[in-house]
Amino acid sequence: MTTAPTIELRQFTDLDAARGDLLDVYAEVRAPLLHLPNYAVTAFGERLDRHGYEPGFLAVLAYADEQPIGYAYANTIEHGDRYWQRTTPPPAEEYTAQPAVALKEIGVSPAWRGTGTARRIHDSLLLARDEQYVTLMVNSAAGDGKVHALYRTWGYEDIGHSQPSPASPLLTVMVRRTT
Repeated sequence: MTTAPTIELRQFTDLDAARGDLLDVYAEVRAPLLHLPNYAVTAFGERLDRHGYEPGFLAVLAYADEQPIGYAYANTIEHGDRYWQRTTPPPAEEYTAQPAVALKEIGVSPAWRGTGTARRIHDSLLLARDEQYVTLMVNSAAGDGKVHALYRTWGYEDIGHSQPSPASPLLTVMVRRTT
């Protein structure tokens, strides 16, 4: 009987230490969408480079047999941040009055989906945060809405919509308490 590889979660606050693995696993996770401008690896790399030097950057990568199989990364956002400014309708002050954590990306390699790996990555990232609220954006139409529904089971609620760039689809903005 073969033993399944152990998954190791690693946290990074230094983008340079994680950038290569983040790009590699992103390309695997988003492979079916890489032909779309917003999902191209170069577009992701540009976003990653911007986010990696913003306040509160934290990435969590999951490894199996030393190969990256999943990731998430986040930043701290403040009241007035462009993240909140692009959200329609404007979010309640309850969410924006103090710093929040914005989960910018999360993904798991296809072979590891449905194993709880995404949730482990997510929870590990939030355990390292002090903010009261976490927010994320999801393409509600993608994958027949399965990811959007999954986030609801994790306690997230819809609070509005955002289109972060002209190449981006309209995204649903979701929020929940970090604990």
